[in-house]
Amino acid sequence: MTSNEGPRRAAVLGSPITHSLSPVLHRAAYAELGLAHWSYNRFDVDEAGLPGFFADLDASWAGLSLTMPLKRAVIPLLDAVSGTAAAVEAVNTVVLTEDGRRVGDNTDIPGMVAALRERGVDKVESAAVLGAGATASSALAALSQICAGPVTTYVRSRARADEMRGWGERLGVDITVADWADAAEAFAAPLVVATTPAGTTDALAAAVPDAPGTLFDVLYEPWPTALAAAWTDRGGAVVGGLDLLVHQAVFQVEQMTGRSPAPLAAMRTAGEAALAAR
Repeated sequence: MTSNEGPRRAAVLGSPITHSLSPVLHRAAYAELGLAHWSYNRFDVDEAGLPGFFADLDASWAGLSLTMPLKRAVIPLLDAVSGTAAAVEAVNTVVLTEDGRRVGDNTDIPGMVAALRERGVDKVESAAVLGAGATASSALAALSQICAGPVTTYVRSRARADEMRGWGERLGVDITVADWADAAEAFAAPLVVATTPAGTTDALAAAVPDAPGTLFDVLYEPWPTALAAAWTDRGGAVVGGLDLLVHQAVFQVEQMTGRSPAPLAAMRTAGEAALAAR
């Protein structure tokens, strides 16, 4: 947050980065909030280039959004990290304060919770997670807030299984790890979170039962995924990746600009239009 009324800069960093919708969402927020002196761009930065990028930041910079592969690599470059981000060892938001400090946070976790609550999912008795990557750890952190009972995660390798058990212990989640070959069993849960790359769950679409619970598929392009389409056809509720992207960006805008609430509806509309134009 800053009171400086001169030009203010923010950006999303990652590699690859050309696909990112973050500039569309943040610029829509700035327009709605009347922040004409704010700009938001994208930069292709990999892990090797991140320290040099940080070294060149001046007082005009207010914040950064981070995507793969930088969410863990950025941590040694920060002055402070929120408990939320530390819990999953992943930072997707950096706020540059007026006194020059660089503070890291993770808005994916509250973004997931907000996206689910927007669709009426406040508490579930159990849940399932498809996948075991960085997004899966954020999903476990979100589920620690809304899932009262066990979480079953479906993974492909023993190393991933051990990693997910570790995350479960750290986050206080009652976790069971199952083999990916049995992933269709996940669909009996009232909430299923799919965190895998595009195409990974397509083969599972035919196994979706009638009247399933809620699916949270973190992908937004291509959309709908085969799994999300089958879920909708069988009468289930679906929360998509754009919902997550918009909600986590809302928290980023509020932290970087100090203005609250961020304009959720305008940001979602801009994101939907941008995706439709691709």
